[in-house]
Amino acid sequence: MSGFLDVFRDEFRRIFTVKSAFSVLVLGVAFYALFYPQPYLNEALRNVPIAVVDRDGTQSSRDFARRVDATPDVAVTEVLPDLASAEREVYARRVDGILLIPQYFERELLHGRPSPVALYADASYFLIYQRVAGAVAAVARTVGAEIETARLIAIGVDPAIAVAASDPMPLTAVPVFNPEGGYATYVLPAAFVLILQQMLLMGVGLLSTLPGADTRRWRPPPVAIVAGKLLAYLALEAVILPAYLIVLPYLYGLPRLGGIVPILIFAVPFVLSVAGLGLVVAGIFQRPVRVQLILAAAGLPLFMVAGFSWPSEAIPPGIRIVSYLVPSTSAIDGFVKLSQLGAPLSAVNSEFLTLWALAFFYNLVALLQAVRGAKPLDAVASASTSAAS
Repeated sequence: MSGFLDVFRDEFRRIFTVKSAFSVLVLGVAFYALFYPQPYLNEALRNVPIAVVDRDGTQSSRDFARRVDATPDVAVTEVLPDLASAEREVYARRVDGILLIPQYFERELLHGRPSPVALYADASYFLIYQRVAGAVAAVARTVGAEIETARLIAIGVDPAIAVAASDPMPLTAVPVFNPEGGYATYVLPAAFVLILQQMLLMGVGLLSTLPGADTRRWRPPPVAIVAGKLLAYLALEAVILPAYLIVLPYLYGLPRLGGIVPILIFAVPFVLSVAGLGLVVAGIFQRPVRVQLILAAAGLPLFMVAGFSWPSEAIPPGIRIVSYLVPSTSAIDGFVKLSQLGAPLSAVNSEFLTLWALAFFYNLVALLQAVRGAKPLDAVASASTSAAS
């Protein structure tokens, strides 16, 4: 028992005294908490600039352009005389789309004939394209329904029937669990989990490969070494993880419906599995530089297979199965359900059990590595004496 506590105290002390580990586990975590959410604080794209080319110049065309400008997603920043001028603005990146209203727009509408408008939007940035296309399409549907309603009323149809005939299935969209329909509410909870994993992985890898200052006259058993280190990492994450998953969402205004206790219970196998994976990686590569390079290179693939930058249903099945060997894959699903959706702990049984299985597997491998790498103290001392002589 004393050996286990000695390892815990030594490892917890090294978290704050080894500069590289402290930079990752404490300073790096604080840096990400402060600066990573900043680009997403506006939640949704608003007032995307577009140019209007009005070839009709009538009251109807100007009214249509004003309605597009009134939407929260789009701002008409320029009204230009021809398409060539508008194209130059797009190439100069001063606008992200062109709304072309054709000649005889009003005349065709008054005659009850189609009068299509053209939208040229920058699809190289899909979020911008989606906003511009959605705003213009919504206005076009509304104007079209109003024109059809007026036409039906003019020929003697009852106004209530005319309104229903022009829009027989009105849609009411309710953004559940994301009331603002924002990108920050979608991406930040999952990104926080991935950041916690990467920081802990790298910190554990560095602590396990850098030389320690162990002056004990006897070496604790491998079980005590692995268990003591795990307890040290749990003690650290007992402060960091609630700050990331409970305090930061509150500070940044992210909706959270779940309770604190289920989140903390779910966090235990997550921390143990990530720490165990870090010990295994350190046991394989054995040098700090190798560990840093491998984990840094693995960051982007782990981000891609996590299932929030690209839908998990669209990821090839083979890659998706392999991704479950990484704790963040199950942890992101579980934490989002518990925190954002307000699900009970029983609703994440599969993710919870997967994390416990990963924790058992990785820490068992780390224990076997510790047993294989352990040397009797006499042998270590004689080796040190031989090296000195």
